[in-house]
Amino acid sequence: MSAVNDTKFNFAVFLLTGIPGQEDIQNLWIPAPLFLIYVISILGNSVILFIIKTDPSLHEPMYIFLSMLGITDLGLLIATIPTILGIFLFNSREISFDACFAQLFFIHSLQCIESSVLLLMAFDRFVAIRDPLRYASILTLPRIARMGLVCVLRGVVVMLPLPLLVKRFQYCRANVLSHAYCLHMEVMTMACADITVNNIYGLFITVLTVGLDSLLIFLSYVMILKTVLSIASHREFLRALNTCVSHLCAVLLFYTPEFTLTLIHRFGKSSSPLLQIVLGYIYLLVPPLMNPIVYSVKSKHLRARIIRVFVK
Repeated sequence: MSAVNDTKFNFAVFLLTGIPGQEDIQNLWIPAPLFLIYVISILGNSVILFIIKTDPSLHEPMYIFLSMLGITDLGLLIATIPTILGIFLFNSREISFDACFAQLFFIHSLQCIESSVLLLMAFDRFVAIRDPLRYASILTLPRIARMGLVCVLRGVVVMLPLPLLVKRFQYCRANVLSHAYCLHMEVMTMACADITVNNIYGLFITVLTVGLDSLLIFLSYVMILKTVLSIASHREFLRALNTCVSHLCAVLLFYTPEFTLTLIHRFGKSSSPLLQIVLGYIYLLVPPLMNPIVYSVKSKHLRARIIRVFVK
């Protein structure tokens, strides 16, 4: 019996994995593009934050919400860069339990915050189109600050139980994770204990955060579309819709891989593990990469400021 019990304490770390079964490609072709993605993402979000901060003409609700999105994306990049680049550049696979639990908390909480910010941006577009004359009086700076604080508190409070729930377990199964970062849904399966509570709480917070936010964003756009359809002028109709394109792209970039991964984890048990791995990287890395590009291309004011900075 003692030998069996001892196996519960035969490791003190998790082993991360880049792309299982693709070690040749992983070590040869992926490090350089992955490093480039991180550099472009960090520079892109940093440039947008710098321009919004230093240009008073961009101190408007839409750009303040965009800066919140940029800060959240930078947080996600910082939370994942040590392990992802550590795997692909230096083959550094080990991560301690505490570091893993901390990483999964930051990843999940920042994703929750980003979902909340996208909801705020949908509300911003709704107010701007539905009631443009009262737009500035409704979305004042103090009110925006309170809304941002609520987003952060929501992400922290809702996700804080996750590391606490997995920290209470003993881990006696294989300690090899299938990603280059820690996620609650995978870490909990390594425990030699009943994980029913973790499963129920994980499903609950998914519905409460991503599920609720996406539903409210959808309803916001239903009301936006209803308002836009009532506009008589074709030119004004297209102009109103055009102001929403950037946000719609950000929403699709964030929620499409999220919902796809959720459906695969819940119902697609026979799906390719490689598909899940690739979708996981897309979910974490593509939104921070593409959001600055999308908003820079679609926003004439922001694009003009960026060009002015680099031309100087």
